[in-house]
Amino acid sequence: MSYSTLSNGSKVTSAVAAIIEDAAGRVLLCRQAGGHQLWGLPGGKTRAEESPVHAAIRDIREETGLETEIVELIGLYQLTGDGCGTTNPDLFVHVFRGRIDGDGGPALNAPGRISRLAWHDPDALPAPLTATTRTAITDAAAGRTGVIREVQRDAEPEVIDA
Repeated sequence: MSYSTLSNGSKVTSAVAAIIEDAAGRVLLCRQAGGHQLWGLPGGKTRAEESPVHAAIRDIREETGLETEIVELIGLYQLTGDGCGTTNPDLFVHVFRGRIDGDGGPALNAPGRISRLAWHDPDALPAPLTATTRTAITDAAAGRTGVIREVQRDAEPEVIDA
């Protein structure tokens, strides 16, 4: 994992995610297997020895079985705050637009981390959704790229029984 320390002493974790759309314009989302079982974009933490682009390609492959081409950077999002009532390190997320290479659909490859994969219309997203995912999909739908944005963590959601 890649951590940085800010001048104020707080830690920042580097992560990646990708907005992947199907032919109908639906977005691929992953539901977390543990914790608050939030829906989010495929992706994960960046390893110290890899670039954000390579981390996104690797994490998407690990979670969905899909080979992905990274097309563009939607934005850099700093997830901050303690909306969940605990002190979590800030998360610095590179969110890309990805395109699936080849045929076939997603397959649940990381059942310990992901409980479900599904395509969702950007106008009818499931809940609870990560704050970064919600913000990045809004930016992408508006045609924005190269966004730099601070995103506040949401309050702790109710854990849903699977």
